[in-house]
Amino acid sequence: MHKLFSLTVAALFIATSLSFAQESKSTKKLLVITESKGFVHGVVKRPKPEELCLVEKSLIALGKSSGMFEAVVTQDSRTAITAENLQKYDAVFFYTTGELPLSDVQKADLLQYIKSGKGFAGSHCATDTFYKWPEYGNMIGAYFDGHPWHEKIKVKVEDKSHPATKHLGDSFEITDEIYQFKGPYDRKNLNILLSMDTTAVKKEGKRADKDYALAWTKEYGKGRVFYTAFGHRDEVWADERFQKLMIGGLGYVMGLNDGSGKIGEKKQ
Repeated sequence: MHKLFSLTVAALFIATSLSFAQESKSTKKLLVITESKGFVHGVVKRPKPEELCLVEKSLIALGKSSGMFEAVVTQDSRTAITAENLQKYDAVFFYTTGELPLSDVQKADLLQYIKSGKGFAGSHCATDTFYKWPEYGNMIGAYFDGHPWHEKIKVKVEDKSHPATKHLGDSFEITDEIYQFKGPYDRKNLNILLSMDTTAVKKEGKRADKDYALAWTKEYGKGRVFYTAFGHRDEVWADERFQKLMIGGLGYVMGLNDGSGKIGEKKQ
């Protein structure tokens, strides 16, 4: 079986049999990579080689329910990330760990793809990837530096107008594995969407500034980047708040919203 799963294959695992490509010529395409070369999270473990993992099924379902995109999923970055193949997609999504087996040419192709005006999105361990490739860290905005908290936390909504977060109010509570970040993290270079309320947790993190962002967007060349630290636990992927966060963030990187107002609307 080819290592890139299309919606035709995914239909065996979710309640749909329609291909987005048949529904609309304007539907965006998202390349989803769930390859692990470090820790393998439960949400990306495939029960069988021919079956899809939770992250893959969830993003396929979100694409269909939102009407925004068709998700094509793979756990083989070497095959998927080439200059020619990337041109088929409007954005790339990572739920990955470790040093993925990309050549220097493929790495350059990925960064050029984003800089040229395409999108990149990542969840949770996307920041636990490519430590030996600093340009990747600069692109995504930070590197993982441990997870002191795996508990219910209070989240501050810093950008209440972004389509990814406008449904969340001023704050909310959620249970997940919570990351802290190290350089190149610098909030001056990011549009912080969500952060942790440190007054609501007892354990101290590493950062002296107590700045624990949990989602952000940024520009990279002409392209757009969205990242959220959430997504470790199975139930988070079924949480409507998280799903709307993902839809808004993916809409941003694919150019379906400009970071404020409704999807498809532009600032005046």
